[in-house]
Amino acid sequence: MGYLDGRAVRLKRLLGKGRAVVIAVDHGLFDGPIEGMEVLPETVRRINPEVDAVLLSPGMLRHCAGIFAGYHKPIALVRLNWNTVYCFSWNYRMAKSVDGSSVEAALREGMDIALVSLTLQTGDEERDAANIALFAKLAEQCHRLGIPVMGEYFPTGHLDMGPDELHENVYMGCRIIAELGADCIKTFNTCDYASVVNTCAVPVFGLGAEKLPTPLDALRLAARIINAGASGVVFGRNAIQVADPMAFQHALCRVVREGLAPEAVAADLGVEAVPA
Repeated sequence: MGYLDGRAVRLKRLLGKGRAVVIAVDHGLFDGPIEGMEVLPETVRRINPEVDAVLLSPGMLRHCAGIFAGYHKPIALVRLNWNTVYCFSWNYRMAKSVDGSSVEAALREGMDIALVSLTLQTGDEERDAANIALFAKLAEQCHRLGIPVMGEYFPTGHLDMGPDELHENVYMGCRIIAELGADCIKTFNTCDYASVVNTCAVPVFGLGAEKLPTPLDALRLAARIINAGASGVVFGRNAIQVADPMAFQHALCRVVREGLAPEAVAADLGVEAVPA
């Protein structure tokens, strides 16, 4: 077996089971306390240890360390930058990105893989360029220390976009992130997700986005993402704001890793097809 540097080792830990399931609980960084994530150390106790990684903010690592410390535990995926694009309740639309944590500080807290977000086509060339510069800087700093980067492409105003516009934005943005050196990518499912996956040259993960009406709807979304060739999913609200998060996340792992039909898995495990 050839030599593996730190980036490759950490990335293989994420994808060691073939396709990966990541649970996101970093919402408080932009939304404050939300339903199901009011007290984050309690929230992470409802995360099934069979998932591959948990996405959270750097300041919460020390408070949630128990989920990462020990045998067969998820790895810590940590968001490094802060972007106004996520502040929906404040009606921010400029998508300005700034440092949220240094790479060294997050690494000291226990980060295994970094998440760095990027938003382009903001309507301002200088802002787009500044967002690119920040992404490139953080990616280079991570790579220097052997930390893989999950690049997150997140369009501004995605809720107002039609399917074709969203796809074109994501299609271009994800390729740009790959060109900037991301080791894997997290982004929206689109109407032609296979073309996004096939033109990036690195693993692509589909995000869950807004809370869907039922857990079965969320499992069906995961199946569509995987059937398009993605390497995994990153689900937050859809994996936490459910009646039984542990059971749902187990079902999600089976759909993602084994390619099983959502309806069969839901019926077998008792995952409800009605709202929580």
